[in-house]
This record gives sequence, structure tokens and C-alpha cells, in this order.
Amino acid sequence: MADDAMIRVTDLHKHFGGFHAVDGASLEIAKGSITGLIGPNGAGKTTLFNVIAGVLPPTSGKVEMQGEDITGLPPHELFAKGLLRTFQIAHEFHTMTVRENLMMVPPNQAGEDLWSAWFHGGRVREQEARIRARADEVLEFLTISHIADEKAGMISGGQKKLLELGRTMMTDARVVFLDEVGAGVNRTLLNTIADAIVRLNQEQGYTFVVIEHDMDFIGRICDPVICMAEGKVLAKGTLDEIKANEDVIEAYLGTGLKNKVVKTEEATL
Repeated sequence: MADDAMIRVTDLHKHFGGFHAVDGASLEIAKGSITGLIGPNGAGKTTLFNVIAGVLPPTSGKVEMQGEDITGLPPHELFAKGLLRTFQIAHEFHTMTVRENLMMVPPNQAGEDLWSAWFHGGRVREQEARIRARADEVLEFLTISHIADEKAGMISGGQKKLLELGRTMMTDARVVFLDEVGAGVNRTLLNTIADAIVRLNQEQGYTFVVIEHDMDFIGRICDPVICMAEGKVLAKGTLDEIKANEDVIEAYLGTGLKNKVVKTEEATL
């Protein structure tokens, strides 16, 4: 096994009654990579994310983060270790501003403690100023400073996806799982999101795992790409290698490429 694995999943299962959403999946996510996770609807991709990120307990199997067994740890413990997960539908605090949403992220803020708020106001204000400054840096990085004071519930879907990405930047993230970051996002904002992911990977060493159905997006930023179907890992490689894989083609289209070619040739005779 590779020594540079940020995440290693071994024979992972997640059952819902008789339905095996994840059925013996094994995979590795290399440290410092942007790995794409694709597959037809119902392949088990989101369930796999949820089990790795502690949202759901596994039925069996093992999850490791840089050699440490993190199987079944709850999300708040994984958050503290630097493992974060975003959702297909953004989970913003819709009545708070975009900046305030970012400022909510850092843990153990002094202002959350009533005693500190009453008797150590100076320390509280100093820490809040640092967090606010960091939030403004994140907003500038993501090119959304112009909506800093907008209510988060009023911004566009693409801007909410950028806000979710920004929230991962407000803590010491090491690996971030992004679930359909492009869903409902216009092409201009999707390009902005892609640029931010690549910059965070290259400049700050983030490891990303990305579920996405937009193959142009996957092809632009992800290497390698992992394909799942029916709860299992089918293939791993570059996007071109995945597209040429017979098992992948069958999973998506219901028939192999060779059979499709034969049928096409027969139809032309």
C-alpha cells in the first residue's frame, strides 16, 4: 500500500436493511491530490462520503486517515482532525451575513463562554478581530468580498457553494470532501469554484475528493478519477482511462462498448 495515502478505505460496507449502498469498497486517496469520484446515480458515492465523514456509521470495514483508524468517529472529532465534508445542498445560516457565516466556523471561541464574555472582554474582542480579518481574507481569495454583508440565504446557489468552500478555509483543513459542488451552478461561478479548489490544493496543500457529474469539471481539476457502481469501486485512473474502461461503460450505459459497436454495425448492414 502507498505510504502517501491521506485516506485509506478497506472493505467498507454500509447496509440499509437488505440494501447494500456501499458493498465492499476499497480505495486510497493520495495526500495532496484532487481525486474525482464518479458513477451513475445510486452508485453509493454520497453514502461512502457520509461514512468516511462520520455522518453515518459503517456496517463493517475500516477507514484510516494518514494511518490512524478513524472508523465511525463522529463529524466533530473528524473536524478537529482536519477532515471536512460539504453537501450537495448548501447548509448556510441563512439569516446571518456571508462574513458571519465564516466567522462561526473556528472552534473554541472565547466569546462562546459567558464567563469570558463578562470578564475578559478585551481577549474576546481581540480574537473576534482576528477571525473577522481571516474571514475577509477568505472572501477576497474566493472573489466574493462584494457579498460579505449580504444575508447568506439571499445569495445565489453558486455563491453558496463558494461560501461552503470558504468555511473549510476558516479552520485547519487537511482533506475536504465536496459533494456535487457544481450542482445548479452557472458556468462562470463553476469556473471560479474550480480555480479556488486548484489554488487551495497547490498553494495550501489541501487534499480534495470531489463527487461531480460534470465531466468537464472533473477532467479539468481531478487526477486520478475513481468510478463506483452498485456500492463497489470499478476503476481508478485518468479520466480518459476511465472513459475507455469497459466496466465503466457498462455501468453507465447498461451494455459494453464492444456490444454497442456490434449492434451499430449490424444496424447499418
